[in-house]
Amino acid sequence: MSEKLNLVILDGFTSNPGDLSWDELKSVSNLTIYDKTSADELLERCKEADAVLTNKVVFSKEIMDSLPRLKYIGVLATGYNVVDIEAARAKNICVTNIPSYSTDSVAQLVFALIFHFYWHVKEHSDEVMGGKWSASPHFCYHSFDIRELSDKTMGIVGFGNIGQAVAKIALAMNMKVIYFNRSKKNIKGLEEAKQVSLDELFSSSDIISLNCPLTPETKEIINAESLKKIKKTSIVINTGRGPLINEKDAAEALKEKRLAGLACDVLSVEPPAKDNPLLKAPNCIITPHMAWQTFEARERLIKTAAANVKAFIAGKEINRVN
Repeated sequence: MSEKLNLVILDGFTSNPGDLSWDELKSVSNLTIYDKTSADELLERCKEADAVLTNKVVFSKEIMDSLPRLKYIGVLATGYNVVDIEAARAKNICVTNIPSYSTDSVAQLVFALIFHFYWHVKEHSDEVMGGKWSASPHFCYHSFDIRELSDKTMGIVGFGNIGQAVAKIALAMNMKVIYFNRSKKNIKGLEEAKQVSLDELFSSSDIISLNCPLTPETKEIINAESLKKIKKTSIVINTGRGPLINEKDAAEALKEKRLAGLACDVLSVEPPAKDNPLLKAPNCIITPHMAWQTFEARERLIKTAAANVKAFIAGKEINRVN
């Protein structure tokens, strides 16, 4: 391309609220940045765009048909279901994603959530600040059940990059690791992890970590029926996608003490509706879809986004998904 392309970032705030730089993209394009873009604003903001970057702004066939200049859509995420891929392919619009940028961040949050249930750090700190340790006749104090992770069974649903990162941490903590994956996996360095059926994973795991993509097969994989197979002492961690869990069924299981704990970084609707049943469920932790938002992960995301755009300009596409 002899002239700089017109590039529009449609919802840049979540990736870069101001602590990172878009300079790499500014150097190769006529860059316009919006913090957030509504569906009503989309066509007007993109009418002169050759290329766009989006995280959650949806590009349907109808939208792409209305933007004849558009030749490139860069999704600022690993998942790219915000774009009608078949329609983009038919129009020869290049669609790219950002693979593997948040693997370590997500795996670390999985264990931060696990530690809440196994150590109750915040609750114990609150009781110390409230004077309960000071009033104790003993040099030590605890009022919540605390447990080791060693020898517990970690069941991982989905054994891609994030699932494997979770497994490595679990094995380092002397946990037993089992996993369910649609295809056969044989990962060097993870020979101790055992591939099992989904039913065996549900019935055998002390901790279940959901790290699979959302597909018709995995939608509401945690539901009333699967919860019957899960041990009452088990906890479930969801850092994958909100619709992997039937939230009503999970809330009922928590209330009836058929599930010991649930931690979700993702929900079926985000931000959550006020009547989401998990908001009032006991032994439930919800974090605001933050697993991918560490500084380091967002820095990698922006660097990869810039590399994707530069490669497109040079005619040497990378990370193309269509």
